Amino acid sequence: MASRLDYRLAAPEPFEALMAITRRLKAGPLAGTLIELVFLRCSQLNGCAHCVDHHARALRALGETSERLDCLLVWRDAPFFDPRERAALAFAEAMTRLGETGVPEPVWQEARAVFDDRELAELAFAIAVINAWNRLSIAFAYGPEGRG
Repeated sequence: MASRLDYRLAAPEPFEALMAITRRLKAGPLAGTLIELVFLRCSQLNGCAHCVDHHARALRALGETSERLDCLLVWRDAPFFDPRERAALAFAEAMTRLGETGVPEPVWQEARAVFDDRELAELAFAIAVINAWNRLSIAFAYGPEGRG
């Protein structure tokens, strides 16, 4: 299926605003592998082929191993993720699935234990932003590399 509409061209101002937030978050305290793991996991949960492809490529470019990429779907059962990554992934899953459970207190407490206030706020913004990108890409039928 071809993309339904190039939302980037149809609404360039909001697109650029969302891009600016994304660039800012990628340059912040969560920059690098951590933020990309969160972006990839949220995109997997939302079923966004475009974003899964994009963030898996970004992680490979950062030197991420196939082992960790292959096991991201089952990160809870894989020994390849450190406590900070585990807390970020749990928080990302809870925020992405807000309607199901909200953010359970144990997930919140785990995140508070490993992130300072700024990092936790930026993590929440990053999760909100990737969920927005996922919804746009899915609604407008963007496939991997922007193809439908």
